[in-house]
Amino acid sequence: MQKILIVEDDEKLRKELEIFFTNNGYEVESLKTFDNTIQDILNINSNLILLDINLPGVDGEYICREIRKCSDVPIIIITSKDNEMDELLSINYGADHYITKPFNIQILLAKTASLMRRSNMEKVQDKINAGDFVVNLSNSTIIKNDKKIDLTKNELKILKYLTEQRGKIVSREEIMEYLWDSESFVDDNTLSVNMTRLRNKLEELGLKELIETKRGQGYILK
Repeated sequence: MQKILIVEDDEKLRKELEIFFTNNGYEVESLKTFDNTIQDILNINSNLILLDINLPGVDGEYICREIRKCSDVPIIIITSKDNEMDELLSINYGADHYITKPFNIQILLAKTASLMRRSNMEKVQDKINAGDFVVNLSNSTIIKNDKKIDLTKNELKILKYLTEQRGKIVSREEIMEYLWDSESFVDDNTLSVNMTRLRNKLEELGLKELIETKRGQGYILK
């Protein structure tokens, strides 16, 4: 049974979510105190986190960013803030979805199930051997010979997608959709920054010009 962790200080909503997800076949655990929120979240080892953005004494976006430093667990931000900048920050900090209150609980269930399936599929394949390099999905690294370089979550996803499509031109829109599932979450500049950082890391491994830009079309992994 897959476990959902609810990090929500509104007791009424928290209990409603607990009952709803339990009735839909999930194991549910909730945080009720927020003195040591980040460590408590990491200690629980859930399959998905429902995270309120406004918590007592701590910011949900900060929590999301800190969790992403050591875990790829799917995170859905739940918030009363209907603000595009907060939405963009949350996604850039590593959230997988952003849902504003009041929300349709059936849509929340569908998004949860979709993220669970995607996460489980990604865990099936631990490494991608591309011949001239290896992508380790379990610890977010790229390896060539005995040299290993850490990748951020977005860098890993970009490289994984390009590797799976190797030899084909992939548009920026396709990459952004793969990263965040919805183009409404996309910041074009963020993708450019991630691509530059990924190229620099590939060059550190001696894989210079591995990713080629096709002007007006996208990118191709050679």
